[in-house]
Amino acid sequence: MASNPPGHSINAEDDSSHYVIYGAGGIGSTIGARLYRQDFKVTLIARGEHGRVLQDQGLHFIAPDCDEILQIPTVLHPRQIVFDASVVVLMCMKSQHGLAALEDLSKVAPTHTPIVCVQNGVDNERQSLRFFPNVYASVVILPAVFLQPGLVVSHAANKGGILDTGCYPKGLDSRAKKINTDLETAGFSARPDAQVMGQKYAKLLINLANILQAGLQDAIDARDISLALRNEALACFAAAGINCMDKDEAKRRRDHVMLDTHVPGHDRSAGSSWQSMQRGTGDIETNYLNGEIVLLGRVHGVPTPANEACVVMAMQMLADNLGPGAYSADWLRAKIEQLSGH
Repeated sequence: MASNPPGHSINAEDDSSHYVIYGAGGIGSTIGARLYRQDFKVTLIARGEHGRVLQDQGLHFIAPDCDEILQIPTVLHPRQIVFDASVVVLMCMKSQHGLAALEDLSKVAPTHTPIVCVQNGVDNERQSLRFFPNVYASVVILPAVFLQPGLVVSHAANKGGILDTGCYPKGLDSRAKKINTDLETAGFSARPDAQVMGQKYAKLLINLANILQAGLQDAIDARDISLALRNEALACFAAAGINCMDKDEAKRRRDHVMLDTHVPGHDRSAGSSWQSMQRGTGDIETNYLNGEIVLLGRVHGVPTPANEACVVMAMQMLADNLGPGAYSADWLRAKIEQLSGH
């Protein structure tokens, strides 16, 4: 039997959904492209030069199974969307842009518009619930490269990524099931998950190392730091009573589902935080990844010097306008020791 949190409607619209992809970067464009190629109604919301290129030239989407220019309808702001009962908003921007996006969206979207947080981190859903009652959480395991306006490359074969979705804070309703079905049709692995936040906390453990890849010139030698980040997070989860999917269960969910494949002419670059630094966006998601652990540690009295040092490094990189690989693992180890009080 479906379990419906307060505020969630148990009946999805009978007609096809209109998927509004708010934040058409690497993840959003990949999802939008695959939905659009399967004849779903899709509108992208994209900012700046990327949005203008999408409007004028279309999205150049490259994947192991396609290389196409897709003329997906694109707007620069949610006020340009016609909201009706078919609209489902997929929030795909980085977490640091989420609050401003929600404030803009709340001024034009009906209150009961379904909001699906297709984002890393674990705070977006809670933040969305301040504005909209029908919030859904989606775990994101989707390799995509977005380094220049108008061009997105996906290296995922077999399945385009993993996008399990459920109601927030927990449960399932018919709309959650329909979203999963539609994503499956579009070529993703998407399973209804009534406890999807457990998966998102497990994904957060992986994302804690994003800043090492972005900030360190010798990240390959920083395995000890990566382990410290994870151990601090697990201690915080235990102190806070947070349900996090077991590592072995998470691995079983991922194994053999999505294959990371070489795309000729487009090497697989580093993750999203590295891409942010490479593009010089002036912001990074670290405060919503490692910073989430720092927050939990401060609330529950758990020391988190490794995660705090990563936040310090990320903010210093932005302040000094530095590109990827600006620091050494030894520099970060010294900062962790300093914050540990040693």
